[in-house]
Amino acid sequence: MKIAYRSDVGRVRSVNEDTAWSDSYEFGLTVAIVADGMGGHKAGEVASQLAVDTFREALQDVGAALSLEERKLLMSQAILQANEVIYDMASNNEQFHNMGTTIVAALIQDDNAVIGHIGDSRVYKWRDGIMTQLTEDHTLVHELVKSGQITLEEAATHPRRNVITRALGTDEQVDVDIICTSWHAGDLLMMCSDGLTTMASPSSIMETLGQDELSLDDKADRLVQLAMEAGGDDNITVILLHHAEDTELEG
Repeated sequence: MKIAYRSDVGRVRSVNEDTAWSDSYEFGLTVAIVADGMGGHKAGEVASQLAVDTFREALQDVGAALSLEERKLLMSQAILQANEVIYDMASNNEQFHNMGTTIVAALIQDDNAVIGHIGDSRVYKWRDGIMTQLTEDHTLVHELVKSGQITLEEAATHPRRNVITRALGTDEQVDVDIICTSWHAGDLLMMCSDGLTTMASPSSIMETLGQDELSLDDKADRLVQLAMEAGGDDNITVILLHHAEDTELEG
């Protein structure tokens, strides 16, 4: 496994409210997580950091390879625990009232990956020149597109396109989307905050992922650059995970 991670505050925001983390364990498990906080006045930064910290704590007692069902259960439990931690802090501290965060997390082992997801941060899989979005946005415009009320083109410029319908930490109870996907040699997972996908076009992202002459590091740099060149209106975070022989953490 090769891993590259980049995060940038962008050109407009003064604080980076994205938090991300990735690691690989000796027994064959790789974990990655991206959280995009919201709430203002540094509350979003706190929420995303709490999400990542709580998720990491949930993995502390894992000391051996896990079955697919065990990883699915661990994913759900870790995210629900993070929801409880963030919700409690928001409820008991006025300066953090209504804070929350998106979350996408991956637990990869053997020939499959378990994805946990809430919000509009995304996970894509690149395989054999084809990029597939694995997660479904929990947003108002996505619901409007699904119901046929607006088109995809209209969604891109809709005045309420930033409204999230499900987030981590904003409610006492939350539903977690759990997705399982195959993981083959040559596959690449891209996990990112919406600061990338709302700025960079799908075609430019696909072109970057498909450039075999670029290292994984270079691809991560280029993806951030694409969002910056398009305006950098939001924080930009991307984690790339490539199914390769050696485990390597870049940058």
